Amino acid sequence: MNYIGSKFRLLPFLYEHISKSLEKRHLRLQDCVFADIFAGTCAVSKFFKNKVKRIIANDKEFYSFVLAKNYIQNSTPLKQSEELIHILNNAIPLIKGKIYTHYALGGGENRQYFSDNNAIKIDSIRTQISLWKKENFINDAQYYFLLASLLESADKVANTASVYGAFLKNLKKSACKDLDLKAAFFELSANSHQAFNQNVEDLIDNITADILYLDPPYNTREYGANYHLLNSIALYDDFIPQGKTGLRIYEKSAWCKRNLVESALAELIEKAQAKFVFLSYNDEGLLHLEQIAQIFKKYGKYSFKTQIHNRFKADSQRIQKQQKTLEYLHILEKN
Repeated sequence: MNYIGSKFRLLPFLYEHISKSLEKRHLRLQDCVFADIFAGTCAVSKFFKNKVKRIIANDKEFYSFVLAKNYIQNSTPLKQSEELIHILNNAIPLIKGKIYTHYALGGGENRQYFSDNNAIKIDSIRTQISLWKKENFINDAQYYFLLASLLESADKVANTASVYGAFLKNLKKSACKDLDLKAAFFELSANSHQAFNQNVEDLIDNITADILYLDPPYNTREYGANYHLLNSIALYDDFIPQGKTGLRIYEKSAWCKRNLVESALAELIEKAQAKFVFLSYNDEGLLHLEQIAQIFKKYGKYSFKTQIHNRFKADSQRIQKQQKTLEYLHILEKN
């Protein structure tokens, strides 16, 4: 999935320095509870799932919660997973629903996030998943597996540059392909893991971990706006799209506001019930290195590591340009 701030390419960097920090205190990663409370696409949680004792994955965005319920909380084999995917791909009635109405040209609202055919297929699959759940034909584990599969597959044929803040005027090549529902297979695990859908300010009082990993928004780009359509597919509620781009109403984050982010971090670190806190942030973020250091030093032994990170950014012509950023891993061994 195309995702702002994904840590997929930085996983070796994170693993190296998290492991080394634990080793200095004679702690073993496999004995630790790992809390990833801004989980996003769950890239970090998936990587550590079978390297730690337990994962606590959280995100306030519902699409992310769906991914976490599947990739992290699901740990044992599912019955009929391949059969269910086959039925959804080939043997369900086609309907024109919410996604076709609001986000395909055929719906009449002049938005083209998906081709007409793909929007109809998304509506049809999403409706069938809800029907199966209502009739108890599938259980919770199967439900989130199928929803995650739909989100991942729909994202591959979305007519966007990368995020859902806007759609492209003409269908790009990948958006012209027919949606093919692919199974979002998860890694099996002997341990149990948890997924939450809460604001971190509420969750932090109720969890205890050895490792608290933070990967909050870095800038003013709101995830609720940039990924609104994934939330709409996942929730499939009676939302009312707003404006030209069809945004749904979303909760704005203190982490995306220059005047609030410093106090949000300070409060989170103060309340954190964790032996170690690791914060991913980069040199383009709202918070400066000195601000983060000042907060962390109040609560224990602080250090940081850096890694040059290649990323791609769309310019005004939506051409993908490679840029380099300096990624920081802020490390706090809490008193």
